[in-house]
Amino acid sequence: MPHPAPSWASLSQSERLADAPVVRRAGRWWLVSPAGTMLASDPAFTGELDRFAADMAAANRAVADLYNGHDASGTAVCEVRR
Repeated sequence: MPHPAPSWASLSQSERLADAPVVRRAGRWWLVSPAGTMLASDPAFTGELDRFAADMAAANRAVADLYNGHDASGTAVCEVRR
């Protein structure tokens, strides 16, 4: 008889923070594992998660801008050919 999938298995990749076992839902950070979930309530820890999430979002935007041919200022990036 197959076992039911654990609750954390239903999390989409976009809900996780950089493949870390944490997700942010309804403004709160949750630690997730095969054993279950636990609310992260330490302000120092959740503050670091907030900063890391903001840095990851900025990095993702920078990579998307480069992919689309623009730098951080919105200026078109010229391709260098060798």
